[in-house]
Amino acid sequence: MKRIVPLLVVAALAAAGFYWRTPLLSALGFGGEDGRYLGYIEGETSLIAPPVAGRLVERPVNRGDQVRKGDRLFVIDPVVAKAEVARTEAALAESRARYENLLKGKRPEEQDVVRAQRRENDAALAQAEIEFKRQTDLLAKGVGTRKDYEQSESMARQLRSRAASLAAQEKVGDLAARPDEIAAAQAQVGQDEANLAQAHKRLDDLMPLAPEDGLIENTFFNVGEWVPAGTPVVSLLPPFRVKLRFYVPQEDVAHARMGMPVSFTCDGCPADLKASIIYISPRAEFTPPVIYSQTARSKLVFLIEARPDAAQEKLAPGLPITVAPFAR
Repeated sequence: MKRIVPLLVVAALAAAGFYWRTPLLSALGFGGEDGRYLGYIEGETSLIAPPVAGRLVERPVNRGDQVRKGDRLFVIDPVVAKAEVARTEAALAESRARYENLLKGKRPEEQDVVRAQRRENDAALAQAEIEFKRQTDLLAKGVGTRKDYEQSESMARQLRSRAASLAAQEKVGDLAARPDEIAAAQAQVGQDEANLAQAHKRLDDLMPLAPEDGLIENTFFNVGEWVPAGTPVVSLLPPFRVKLRFYVPQEDVAHARMGMPVSFTCDGCPADLKASIIYISPRAEFTPPVIYSQTARSKLVFLIEARPDAAQEKLAPGLPITVAPFAR
């Protein structure tokens, strides 16, 4: 009688193991019905964070909102950043004005003064040339004096020199600055333009826009709170970042191919849902700590990810799914 009791216990355990074999295999990823694979929907969210710390002054979006690309997500206090933009804009305007001024000559009014002086000198020179010629003739006839001749010659020579000087001044007034000065001013303009672009970028980083259409999956700060640098304020889930994650037994993973279409179902979803495989794990997952053997291999499962077709309705992350077995 004592020997019969252990035999009955062993038989009961064997029957229970056979009965629970299907749920156990389903938990391992085999699927309980017709070899289907089990998994779930996962969403890859984008965490939107400011690069610098500051006080949150606006957050026009709330958890669960649908946003369009370009919608404002939040605003970190921009007072300092706006002041920096204004400062760099003024510096750029100053450097551009200085550069453009070096490309020009003197003002027209200044050149008009030089031209008037030149005309005045030309008239005086013409009169001096006449007087010099007259004194030369008188000296040759013995009527004039040597002193008058030399004075007229000196006056004519001075007026000729002044005429040359005024002509040179007029020419220089039409010229721009020296090439080295122009190059330095141009380099300063480029530097100020870069500073302005950097200031605008810092301001934009404090007021980020939605990079894609999507769902505001979560918010982490309220208006008035201090946000540390690099800490997400909202998380955004674009529709194209939703994917399937399911597990396939080792005897079926060899039939999976990148880009291969798969069919799947979920509770409350339309029929005939499709997805394409985008990732096949190179190693087994959820492997029990047992020695690899012919019997242990049946417990190995491999992770596979697939992207749903874009035309399908939105699938909620976390939703359980069932994937049809691969064709062999």
